[in-house]
Amino acid sequence: MISFFIFLSVFLFMECITWLTHKYIMHGLMWYFHADHHQPKYEHTFERNDIFFLIFAIPSIVLFYFGVQGGMNYLFFIALGITTYGFCYFMIHDVLIHQRFKWFKKTKNKYLVGLRKAHKMHHKHLGKQDGECFGMLFVPFKYYKI
Repeated sequence: MISFFIFLSVFLFMECITWLTHKYIMHGLMWYFHADHHQPKYEHTFERNDIFFLIFAIPSIVLFYFGVQGGMNYLFFIALGITTYGFCYFMIHDVLIHQRFKWFKKTKNKYLVGLRKAHKMHHKHLGKQDGECFGMLFVPFKYYKI
Protein backbone atom coordinates (compact mmCIF):
# COMPACT_ATOMS: atom_id res chain seq x y z
CA MET A 1 0.00 0.00 0.00
CA ILE A 2 2.79 2.45 0.87
CA SER A 3 4.41 1.64 -2.47
CA PHE A 4 1.27 2.69 -4.33
CA PHE A 5 1.06 5.87 -2.23
CA ILE A 6 4.67 6.74 -3.14
CA PHE A 7 3.99 6.02 -6.82
CA LEU A 8 0.79 8.13 -6.89
CA SER A 9 2.31 11.00 -4.90
CA VAL A 10 5.31 11.20 -7.22
CA PHE A 11 3.06 10.99 -10.30
CA LEU A 12 0.96 13.93 -9.06
CA PHE A 13 3.99 15.88 -7.85
CA MET A 14 5.54 15.57 -11.31
CA GLU A 15 2.90 17.97 -12.65
CA CYS A 16 4.33 20.63 -10.29
CA ILE A 17 7.86 19.76 -11.36
CA THR A 18 6.77 19.96 -15.00
CA TRP A 19 5.17 23.36 -14.53
CA LEU A 20 8.26 24.73 -12.77
CA THR A 21 10.81 23.29 -15.20
CA HIS A 22 8.75 24.31 -18.21
CA LYS A 23 8.35 27.89 -16.99
CA TYR A 24 11.77 28.51 -15.44
CA ILE A 25 14.17 26.09 -17.16
CA MET A 26 12.75 25.49 -20.63
CA HIS A 27 11.52 29.08 -20.99
CA GLY A 28 14.56 30.30 -19.09
CA LEU A 29 18.18 29.26 -19.24
CA MET A 30 17.56 26.31 -21.60
CA TRP A 31 15.38 28.26 -24.07
CA TYR A 32 17.90 27.43 -26.81
CA PHE A 33 16.71 23.80 -26.74
CA HIS A 34 13.02 24.65 -26.39
CA ALA A 35 12.72 27.51 -28.92
CA ASP A 36 12.28 25.33 -32.00
CA HIS A 37 9.29 23.67 -30.35
CA HIS A 38 7.48 27.03 -30.39
CA GLN A 39 7.88 27.52 -34.12
CA PRO A 40 4.67 26.94 -36.11
CA LYS A 41 5.99 24.25 -38.48
CA TYR A 42 8.55 21.57 -37.73
CA GLU A 43 11.03 20.97 -40.50
CA HIS A 44 12.54 17.79 -39.07
CA THR A 45 11.35 14.65 -37.34
CA PHE A 46 13.25 15.54 -34.20
CA GLU A 47 13.53 18.90 -32.49
CA ARG A 48 16.25 20.25 -30.23
CA ASN A 49 13.47 20.24 -27.65
CA ASP A 50 13.61 16.41 -27.63
CA ILE A 51 16.78 16.64 -25.54
CA PHE A 52 14.49 17.16 -22.56
CA PHE A 53 13.22 13.57 -22.89
CA LEU A 54 16.76 12.39 -22.29
CA ILE A 55 17.42 14.87 -19.50
CA PHE A 56 14.22 13.94 -17.67
CA ALA A 57 14.85 10.21 -18.14
CA ILE A 58 18.14 10.31 -16.24
CA PRO A 59 16.61 10.61 -12.72
CA SER A 60 14.30 7.67 -13.45
CA ILE A 61 17.11 5.48 -14.73
CA VAL A 62 19.26 6.25 -11.69
CA LEU A 63 16.36 5.69 -9.29
CA PHE A 64 15.39 2.39 -10.98
CA TYR A 65 18.99 1.25 -10.67
CA PHE A 66 19.24 2.02 -6.96
CA GLY A 67 15.61 1.00 -6.40
CA VAL A 68 16.34 -2.64 -7.15
CA GLN A 69 19.64 -2.88 -5.26
CA GLY A 70 19.26 -5.38 -2.43
CA GLY A 71 15.60 -5.93 -3.25
CA MET A 72 12.96 -3.50 -4.40
CA ASN A 73 12.80 -0.33 -2.27
CA TYR A 74 10.98 3.03 -2.30
CA LEU A 75 13.35 4.46 -4.94
CA PHE A 76 11.89 2.01 -7.44
CA PHE A 77 8.38 3.41 -6.87
CA ILE A 78 9.61 7.00 -7.15
CA ALA A 79 11.16 6.06 -10.50
CA LEU A 80 7.94 4.31 -11.51
CA GLY A 81 5.93 7.48 -10.73
CA ILE A 82 8.32 9.65 -12.75
CA THR A 83 8.34 7.21 -15.67
CA THR A 84 4.57 6.82 -15.72
CA TYR A 85 4.15 10.60 -15.69
CA GLY A 86 6.69 10.85 -18.54
CA PHE A 87 4.73 8.29 -20.55
CA CYS A 88 1.46 10.20 -19.98
CA TYR A 89 3.23 13.44 -20.90
CA PHE A 90 4.45 11.89 -24.13
CA MET A 91 0.98 10.56 -25.01
CA ILE A 92 -0.69 13.91 -24.29
CA HIS A 93 1.95 16.30 -25.58
CA ASP A 94 3.52 14.53 -28.53
CA VAL A 95 0.70 12.25 -29.67
CA LEU A 96 -2.57 13.99 -28.81
CA ILE A 97 -1.58 17.65 -29.05
CA HIS A 98 1.26 17.83 -31.59
CA GLN A 99 0.22 14.73 -33.58
CA ARG A 100 3.76 13.44 -34.00
CA PHE A 101 1.94 10.14 -34.32
CA LYS A 102 -1.47 10.26 -35.95
CA TRP A 103 -3.46 8.68 -33.14
CA PHE A 104 -6.47 10.18 -31.33
CA LYS A 105 -6.95 12.79 -34.04
CA LYS A 106 -10.69 13.20 -33.66
CA THR A 107 -11.30 12.89 -29.95
CA LYS A 108 -14.31 14.65 -28.51
CA ASN A 109 -13.36 13.86 -24.93
CA LYS A 110 -13.90 17.08 -22.95
CA TYR A 111 -10.73 16.62 -20.86
CA LEU A 112 -8.49 15.90 -23.87
CA VAL A 113 -9.97 18.76 -25.89
CA GLY A 114 -9.34 21.05 -22.89
CA LEU A 115 -5.70 19.96 -22.73
CA ARG A 116 -5.35 20.71 -26.44
CA LYS A 117 -6.88 24.17 -26.07
CA ALA A 118 -4.64 25.05 -23.13
CA HIS A 119 -1.52 23.95 -24.96
CA LYS A 120 -2.59 25.88 -28.04
CA MET A 121 -2.77 28.98 -25.84
CA HIS A 122 0.72 28.18 -24.59
CA HIS A 123 2.03 28.03 -28.16
CA LYS A 124 0.31 31.27 -29.06
CA HIS A 125 3.42 32.88 -27.62
CA LEU A 126 6.37 32.22 -29.92
CA GLY A 127 8.99 33.69 -27.60
CA LYS A 128 10.17 32.69 -24.16
CA GLN A 129 8.36 35.57 -22.41
CA ASP A 130 4.69 35.97 -21.57
CA GLY A 131 3.79 32.29 -21.69
CA GLU A 132 0.82 30.61 -20.05
CA CYS A 133 -0.40 27.07 -19.30
CA PHE A 134 2.97 25.53 -18.45
CA GLY A 135 1.45 22.40 -16.94
CA MET A 136 0.35 19.37 -18.91
CA LEU A 137 -2.24 17.17 -17.21
CA PHE A 138 -3.94 19.85 -15.10
CA VAL A 139 -4.98 23.04 -16.87
CA PRO A 140 -7.41 25.83 -15.90
CA PHE A 141 -11.08 24.78 -16.01
CA LYS A 142 -11.96 27.42 -18.57
CA TYR A 143 -10.35 25.25 -21.27
CA TYR A 144 -12.73 22.36 -20.61
CA LYS A 145 -15.73 24.29 -21.88
CA ILE A 146 -16.56 23.04 -25.36
